[in-house]
Amino acid sequence: MSLARLQVTDLRCLQRINLDLDPRFTLISGANGSGKTSLLEAIHVLGRGRSFRTARVDHLIRRGQQRFIVFGEIESAGLRTAIGVEGETGRLRAQVSGTPVTTLAELSLALPVQVIDPEVHKLIEDGPVYRRRFLDWGVFHVEHSFLLHWRRYRQVLKQRNAALRTGQSRELISLWDEDLTRSGEAIDAARRRYLEGLRAEAAALVRGMLDRSLELGYQRGWGSGMTLREALEAGLPLDCERGTTGVGPHRADLRVKVDGQLAKDHVSRGQQKLLAAALLIAQIKLFPTQSHGQPSLLLDDPSAELDTLSLAKLLEHLAGGAQQLVVTTLNDAMAGFGSPGVRIRLDSGRVHAG
Repeated sequence: MSLARLQVTDLRCLQRINLDLDPRFTLISGANGSGKTSLLEAIHVLGRGRSFRTARVDHLIRRGQQRFIVFGEIESAGLRTAIGVEGETGRLRAQVSGTPVTTLAELSLALPVQVIDPEVHKLIEDGPVYRRRFLDWGVFHVEHSFLLHWRRYRQVLKQRNAALRTGQSRELISLWDEDLTRSGEAIDAARRRYLEGLRAEAAALVRGMLDRSLELGYQRGWGSGMTLREALEAGLPLDCERGTTGVGPHRADLRVKVDGQLAKDHVSRGQQKLLAAALLIAQIKLFPTQSHGQPSLLLDDPSAELDTLSLAKLLEHLAGGAQQLVVTTLNDAMAGFGSPGVRIRLDSGRVHAG
């Protein structure tokens, strides 16, 4: 699968664009402020239902307008599927093949998309929410039952937390534990299975890109040597005091170590970016071969974020891959990927195909 056609209306500085993308490599060039990153945002919104730059829908709407619309056509095995997202202040609607989606996960199934942008180092440096999101995106595309367990877990967790906040009895709160344990341990098992493949793929990439050893450790979100049910029972007094559930897979973390040391504390910002990029590339390489295609990978001006040697190593490991590449650059050329199938120039939000 690949994103074959894109239409964007009133998203950031993009008033109205309509363009075709190449299934292998599309290069977007333009000066700073021309809308290059906004175009990548539009693709990300189409595949994730959210931007990689802001959590607020209203920040995406072009000034003076009431909504934005992103429409795309996904090509797979010679067939095209329509996908669309419309955003208003505090509200987002999406459709796939003309049918409203009930969850944003349906967008990700239609258009799997990852991004390497100037903030990619947050995967290494910031809190566990970034790493859980990264991990679960990969598990979601490999383990077909994962989404069902994840939805159920989030639903029951919300209900248990509501009971905690309103001061319900411990007996009533504990009624949620069995269902929470069933879904939570299924999530944990799926993550562990996925990590087995990710560790080997990512370690090889980090060795080739940084010439360093990588260790991925997994903290499941509750203590070792006990079931989740036992951890919930043991933590109930503290949960009642704090009004929230303190153990479970929603507290999990992926510990990234380089040469035996925690990466966020012992690796430079530039190397964090390259390390995070290696993890994302490894994830794409693990994308199931039985799928109709590979994810779309968005690269936001990589030459501005990486030094010459790091950029060369990144390009080496991306060139020839199966993913669809959409790359932005200040210049009209990006050596290392070969010749783009489609070139797009941006000027003040206006798109010129060339």
